[in-house]
Amino acid sequence: MGRKSLETVLGMDPWPYPKPVFVLSNTLSALPAKIMGKAEIVNGGLKDILRYLHDRGFKNLYIDGGQTIQSFLREDLIDEMIITRVPILLGSGVPLFGKNDLELQFEHLSTEVLNNMLVRSRYLRKR
Repeated sequence: MGRKSLETVLGMDPWPYPKPVFVLSNTLSALPAKIMGKAEIVNGGLKDILRYLHDRGFKNLYIDGGQTIQSFLREDLIDEMIITRVPILLGSGVPLFGKNDLELQFEHLSTEVLNNMLVRSRYLRKR
């Protein structure tokens, strides 16, 4: 996840993630003590970060945070997308995918309705 997503998640108690969390940030130098051992900062180029995490045995990664997802999409590093739509119109905000010069094609895998309100769809990258 990116720094902004981390700032949101830090307000949750208890920490919601059972697996290790990697925070992509070129500005953070340390994490709060309450999440030490649960998260770590990684920085640099995305392909270098992926190589570092893969070498440590982390192969299937969940990418979270608007700017972080957009960065991975710009470098064509997303294999599967799970998009959950919430029926609330915000009126403004950051576009879901942002500007991208690539034409990335995805195949629809499934869609399900959760709690009679949320709609979650899965897509697989066509290569």
